[in-house]
Amino acid sequence: MYRYRMSFLLLLLAVIALSAQAQDGGLENLRQTGKAFASVARQVSPAVVYIQVESTQEGATMAPFASPFTDEFFKRFFGETLPGMPQGEVPRNQRREVSQGSGFVFASKDGLLSDRTYILTNNHVVESADKIRVMFQDGREFDAEVKGTDPKSDVAVIEIKAGGLPALKWGDSSKIEVGEWVLAMGNPFGLSHTLTVGVVSAKGRTSLGISDYEDFIQTDAAINPGNSGGPLVNLDGEVVGVNTAILSRSGGYMGAGFAIPSNLVRNIAEQLINNGEVVRGYLGVVIQQLTAELAESFDIDQTGGILVAQVTDDSPAQTAGLKVGDVILSYQGKPVNDIGKFRNRVALTPPGSRESLVIIRDGKRREIDITIGKLGDQHLMAQTHAESADELGLSVQTLTPQLAQQFGAKAGQGVVVTQVKPGSIAAQAGIKNGDIILQVNRKPVASATAFNRAVGESQREKRVLLLIASGNTQRYVVLNW
Repeated sequence: MYRYRMSFLLLLLAVIALSAQAQDGGLENLRQTGKAFASVARQVSPAVVYIQVESTQEGATMAPFASPFTDEFFKRFFGETLPGMPQGEVPRNQRREVSQGSGFVFASKDGLLSDRTYILTNNHVVESADKIRVMFQDGREFDAEVKGTDPKSDVAVIEIKAGGLPALKWGDSSKIEVGEWVLAMGNPFGLSHTLTVGVVSAKGRTSLGISDYEDFIQTDAAINPGNSGGPLVNLDGEVVGVNTAILSRSGGYMGAGFAIPSNLVRNIAEQLINNGEVVRGYLGVVIQQLTAELAESFDIDQTGGILVAQVTDDSPAQTAGLKVGDVILSYQGKPVNDIGKFRNRVALTPPGSRESLVIIRDGKRREIDITIGKLGDQHLMAQTHAESADELGLSVQTLTPQLAQQFGAKAGQGVVVTQVKPGSIAAQAGIKNGDIILQVNRKPVASATAFNRAVGESQREKRVLLLIASGNTQRYVVLNW
């Protein structure tokens, strides 16, 4: 009996010892994680700058902190008018604003220069700036000038006349994975060089309505007004993104921040430095997501790919032979499933490049070679909404030459919508008076009679596919009743 008691006591002591060791090991792991974060902070902070912007705005004076705290869904960080900052005398109906943001020093492809330094930030931080001042962690201050801006991606490069300053290294944003630790550095609410920590929550966020070209990294690292333009870095201290926006109903941090991927930012920054502008590739198509309804209407047994709703005259797409109703499956040998990502890939393709598209047309796969054009005043637009409802509810009229001239259409090509019943499926699908219906079930219609006949032939399926032109934009719409 004594032997069993001793054995039990020894076993209990061993369990207690192991538990203590495990606890000590857990604490040590936490200590090491904290030290890793501290090491990154020491490495990154010297290259991060506080940006103060002075600008003159038209209109009545607004109260400090009024602008960012509206009830909008997505918030950009235009910076705050700093309380107590002298406003000076300005002409009537004008006000001088002092706002703030973040930025960081980076090396261009030519390296760090001895006579000047480039700083990356957001376009919305420095747009309309009359004066820009940057402050480093060590207290040094410099006047800055805008080197180049790209409002479409919300990227800007500013320049100071000084060299030999610490710079951050670029990381490869394509290699970062959901769940990885990331750190955001910036100046939220004017609190200089604030570090927050989180993980990558998602990648490839598009269609948020924040900028024209979107491919955001989503993170739960706390980001607030004033963080705009600051770096999002990995545990090696490399920049994997530029903090740009938050998802918020209050104006402050609510767990979802968005950063522009470093690979996209770096490409744009180099173009701004070397050319003063960003040159983007151009196809000349209007595209929309291929929904299950649209796929069924086009007799396609998949929802992968994007649908061509319009081909611009004299565009690279028309020259290559792309047609309305084509479904693009791949570009440059890579699958195409998201209109935002496809748009970005085309935009980053150098004009003059010859690329391949794989499409489906009339149920058959085809490969098309296309020479990418240069985006000028044209835009590669994305139409994303194709809704369905319960009843038809619209009237049309044949396009006479007079009506065609009035609506900017061509006589004999489509019918004009003259009435849309409120609450009908047509109204819910966004069809409006003055829209031109070009096709019904992929067949052209040239008169109101032809339109009504085509819709009548769909009574059995109680489903119709329309190609509608609204101004210069075309889109497909499926109506069910």
